[in-house]
Amino acid sequence: MNEPASMPHESRAERAGHFVQMVGVVKKFGETVAVRHVDLSVKKGELFALLGSSGCGKSTLLRMLAGFESLTEGRILIDGEDMASMPPYRRPVNMMFQSYALFPHMTVENNVAFGLRQEGCGKAEIRERVAAVLELVQMTRFAKRRPNQLSGGQQQRVALARSLVKRPKLLLLDEPMSALDKQIRQRTQVELVNILDQVDVTCIMVTHDQEEAMTMADRIGVMSDGLIVQTGSPLDVYEYPSTRFAAEFIGSTNLFEGAVTESAADHVRIESAELMVPLYINHGIGSPSGAQVAVSIRPEKVVLRRSRPDAAHNWAEGAVTHVVYMGSYSLYHVVIDSGKTIVANVSSLALADMGAPEVGERVAISWNSQSGVVLTQ
Repeated sequence: MNEPASMPHESRAERAGHFVQMVGVVKKFGETVAVRHVDLSVKKGELFALLGSSGCGKSTLLRMLAGFESLTEGRILIDGEDMASMPPYRRPVNMMFQSYALFPHMTVENNVAFGLRQEGCGKAEIRERVAAVLELVQMTRFAKRRPNQLSGGQQQRVALARSLVKRPKLLLLDEPMSALDKQIRQRTQVELVNILDQVDVTCIMVTHDQEEAMTMADRIGVMSDGLIVQTGSPLDVYEYPSTRFAAEFIGSTNLFEGAVTESAADHVRIESAELMVPLYINHGIGSPSGAQVAVSIRPEKVVLRRSRPDAAHNWAEGAVTHVVYMGSYSLYHVVIDSGKTIVANVSSLALADMGAPEVGERVAISWNSQSGVVLTQ
């Protein structure tokens, strides 16, 4: 068999990691470009989340994988097979829709069996496979009920069972938790991951919910304006954002604009008009002196104190303007002397030790040299 032309420099072992490949994928609707030259590889057995706000192109990517939208440019390969000329019903893919799309007049077991009957499977095989997948999603005792007799979480399990019973190579999930309230959603996220681990299916999900992506995914692709701006593990995209958009979209952050004044292999110093002292980062960034950058500092890495620290960098003073009590921690909004608002996430234990500052009180904030992430784009 000939080697795939798109990746001539890779060995077979390396290509084995590319179970799903998108190569230069573009999608246009008239003059509107919904997806812009996306290159993406997803490994076999991986749960990959496409995360972004509405209109960023993530659902369009999912629909192209399923075959519901054609490509304007590029290639999609699943398990080494080009999907270009393959209609949706022949693809080794199943998609679980946001609305679940269950047939209201059918029982649970008939909803799950529907796809197998359409494929012409024998009655004994259908019965066996339906029973096995209902057991997997813990819905066996609800087999004779109809969708309107089930809770939202139970309907979601039925929709998942209907997707899994066909044994797809790739499972696509479109906003799988959006119809559930928060408490049920948090519990169901973990249950769904456990189920997918048991069947060892490769899964790509679309979500706008950061918490959902961070909880469920092995890797995340952050999308903006038709582009994937960063991919990585949940830890990587949170702790080491590569762009300002990623830093602000994943969680919350404090951003300082400034210019590099000292750039070395083991540190960088940045002057910002928003601070009275420089920012100091304890590693190099490869940008020359004079480069315009931003520094991202997560609220949980900001230390709140009553007195000015004895340091030449990485601190500011200001007044507390707002306090949000969150139980185990409080969010302190501090307007520093430049007029910029900084948010600090302070644990209840730390507040008990120091005596919680009140609104209007002058405080100092600081952070260490490992806490800042320098963003050049």
